[in-house]
Parts: sequence; structure tokens; C-alpha cells
Amino acid sequence: MIHLHFTATDLTRVRFAASPLTETVASLRTLAAGRRGAHLHRPWIDRFAERAGRLRQRDLELLRALVRPEGYLPDFLVPPPGRRSSTFADALAQVAEADPAVVARELAHLAEHRVAQQGPGQERRRALLQELARRPDAGIGPVSEAIEAYHRVAIAPDWPRIEALLNDDIAYRLDALADGGVDRMMSNLHPLVTFADQTLTIIKYYDGHADCGGRGLLLVPCVFAWPDVLVRTAQPEPPTVSYSPRGLGGLWEERRAQDDSPLVGVLGQTRAALLAQLDLPMSTSQAATQMALSAPTLSVHLQALRAAGLLTSRRAGRQVLYSRTELGDRLLSEAGRRPGA
Repeated sequence: MIHLHFTATDLTRVRFAASPLTETVASLRTLAAGRRGAHLHRPWIDRFAERAGRLRQRDLELLRALVRPEGYLPDFLVPPPGRRSSTFADALAQVAEADPAVVARELAHLAEHRVAQQGPGQERRRALLQELARRPDAGIGPVSEAIEAYHRVAIAPDWPRIEALLNDDIAYRLDALADGGVDRMMSNLHPLVTFADQTLTIIKYYDGHADCGGRGLLLVPCVFAWPDVLVRTAQPEPPTVSYSPRGLGGLWEERRAQDDSPLVGVLGQTRAALLAQLDLPMSTSQAATQMALSAPTLSVHLQALRAAGLLTSRRAGRQVLYSRTELGDRLLSEAGRRPGA
């Protein structure tokens, strides 16, 4: 188990962030586990299998050596986001700026890690990691290129929906913090996580203690962390805990209004489809990407549905997020029960 010890100052410095890079790296672990070990993400795994031919095999081999099904995950691959919402490009720049000496040590540790190096191909992986560690840049260049190529194929097409789920979870946690403080916010973070006596305890395959030491704590919801919890304690950054967000079980479900649905006759095809899509809070740009429409066009539809009481909106940082109201849920549900819908 890992024990993260808080001071009073740390409790005032707990913050949240969503990270497309963390999702990208963690998804490699999901792929490594395979269909049998990752049934919750099977729809995504199947879609990735159809797109995998766009990637170079040498990039996949490199990434699979860096991210193993379990065990040690190099810290330089998952730098803590500086803001609540950051772009993939910003996060990848953090990887590119990592200290080669630190990266080389992490690669050497991974090459000899007992848990991470289980399974066939150990010698090939070890040789690849050691070769990277000997480079002047510790392999940061080819690693960054491989991650970027993989992200474009594996995560970018689904990022709007993933990001919507992450933002929804963060909003829920912040509401819990406002209602009951840190204790309530942490109370159902993850089955492997407990918080008591100013200590966050996380069940892992190894034992360890770390003092937050006034640095605070960064909480990063991550859909591909499931079913594990990812922990990063490298200084000088604050400790980072990546956990599965609420509602993960419905992430890959697709709810679409059928062409012959009674709802289409009332709202029109675009607005009916948009109402079905917004089971997760989304910004105009996120929903526009999902619907393959321009943001200005979609904004008109969002405002019409909101005026009808079918959507609600709230501000989250610089974004305005839209989601279905209870009335919208009922309307969609009733339309789905009708014959021919």
C-alpha cells in the first residue's frame, strides 16, 4: 500500500486536472492487458484494432516496451498538468523538456523491474530500453514522436467524449468538496483509495510512504486507469493520483435518435441527435466535433434546446458545458419506448 501524508497546507492545495496525455499513456496499458482483461473498454479496443494499421510497428513496439500491463510506469511519460484543462501539445512539450539524466534512470529502472518485465519478450524489451537510455537525449525524441502518432490514432477521435466524462467527474468532486470538505470529496474516489487521519491510502502491489510536504495533491480522473489507480510521487511536483471517473461504464455506449423516432418529427434530425448525444456535459466545441458540425451552427441548436428546457448549462473554467435536463431525459426515454422508435 502507498500512504500519502497530508499537512494542513496540503489540504488547501488539492486540485484537479484532465490530461489527454495521461489518457494516451494509460490506454497503452489497457491494450497490453488485452480484450480479456479490459472488457469495459472492449468497444474502444475493437475500434483501435481497425485503425492500428496507420501506425508504424516500430512505434508500437517502443510504446509497448515503455508501458507494461502492470508494474512501474516511468514518471516522465505522465508529467502533472499545469492547469485544470491542458492540450495534448502542451503535455507532450513537457515530455520533450524532461531531463535526459532523469529519463535515463527511469528507463534503466523499468528495464530491470520485476513486475513490469514479466511475460515473453523480456530480453528484447530490456535491450530496447537500455539502447534508449544510452542516447544523449535518453530517447526522448523518438518516444515523443511515437506517443504523438499513437495519440492521433487511438485517443484523438474519442477525446471529446472522454473529456466530457472527465469534466463531469471533476464537477461532481468539486460539489462534494463544497458540501462536505475534503473528507466527502475523497470518500468514494475509488475502491482502492481511503482517506483518514490526513492520510490517503492506496492499495498497490508494493508498500511506500510519501509526504506531500506542502506541495498539495493533484487528482487526475482517467478513464484508462481502470481498474487500477496510478500514483506519481516524484518531486518537486505534487503527488498525482489518477483514478477512474464516475459513469465510466456508459462511456462507450452510443445513444442516437433513430431516423424514424417520433422525436425527430418534433425536434428535427440534428436536434434530436444532439439531445441523445448530451448524456455527458459537453462544450460547444466538443459537441460540434462529435456531431461533425461547425461550432456556430451547433450553438444555435444548443440555445434552442436550452430555451425549451431540454438542456441546461453551467460554466466550468473557461468553458460552458451543456447537458440534458430531467425533462430532456424523460422525452428521450419516452420516444425510445414508442413503436418504431
